[in-house]
Amino acid sequence: MSEIILTIEGIDPVELYGEKDVKLNLLRRAFPDISITARGNNLKLSGEKKFTQAAKGKFEQMVRLLKDRKDLPVQMVEELLLNGSNPFKTHISESATKVLVHGNDGKVIRVKTLNQRRLVEASEANDVVFAVGPAGTGKTYTAVALAVRALKNRIVKKIILTRPAVEAGESLGYLPGDLKEKIDPYLRPLYDALDDMIPAEKLKYFMETRVIEIAPLAYMRGRTLDNAFIILDEAQNTSSLQIKMFLTRLGPSAKAILTGDLSQVDLPMNTRSGLRKAIDILQGIEGIATVRLTAEDVVRHRLVKEVIWAYEKDGERQQRRWEESHGRLPSSSRRDEEE
Repeated sequence: MSEIILTIEGIDPVELYGEKDVKLNLLRRAFPDISITARGNNLKLSGEKKFTQAAKGKFEQMVRLLKDRKDLPVQMVEELLLNGSNPFKTHISESATKVLVHGNDGKVIRVKTLNQRRLVEASEANDVVFAVGPAGTGKTYTAVALAVRALKNRIVKKIILTRPAVEAGESLGYLPGDLKEKIDPYLRPLYDALDDMIPAEKLKYFMETRVIEIAPLAYMRGRTLDNAFIILDEAQNTSSLQIKMFLTRLGPSAKAILTGDLSQVDLPMNTRSGLRKAIDILQGIEGIATVRLTAEDVVRHRLVKEVIWAYEKDGERQQRRWEESHGRLPSSSRRDEEE
């Protein structure tokens, strides 16, 4: 029988254990053969030596991550404990990055993965950035944080957030309500990100004075967008004409980030995503960059990563079966190559 008492110094036990001990309970579930008791700044591990030593190692990693990063997301603890992987491989320490923006209630918003860091660096070095990757990788949230930072630092005078509403053709007429009521559900992720970063009263003022503008993509036609940070979200659901229209709206002092998930295209069958084509034909142009995020960058529940991998594997199996049965690529793939 082994008993280890660990003393926590220099960090808040609530930050380490989580609300209602959610992170501490993850440690307990990972080591069910030992007793783990928390009292104040002390944690006691009791049980067989090999298990207490293993739990001690994991707990010390949790402490180290929290000290380095100043925060310890639940999903990072899940990755550390349940998957057995080292979060340092995909998550970067506080010393390797910087705060993007201070949100509401003192919340510190910083990048959480290496590819999110690359997105920040690409945006700082280029005027147009394509951020492509699966759901949950923080594309939109990071882009909004960059826009808010630019506004606070007076690099731009306004923020414009847009996305194709409902579908690429933006057929809103059948929905009930006025225009705002029709499009708000599709713009909700953008509102949610802003709610984290700007106090409610100030955000309301910015919206009323159009310092921050959220609108469907169709409303960008005919405009020149200058001294602005523009984000086109869900860009995988744009046609080639729509994305060309958007990119040709940019004024000389504008910056833009286009985010999208090319595995979730909602366009009609056999219609190529304008985002995919834009990335292909614009690569190599100075001032335009592409950052690709992967399942490794997922910062939601750990199962989101598993879901993405499962669907990717299924897609690869279906592609192989199709090629084996037809002896050639699908017509849509051939058309993509020709374009």
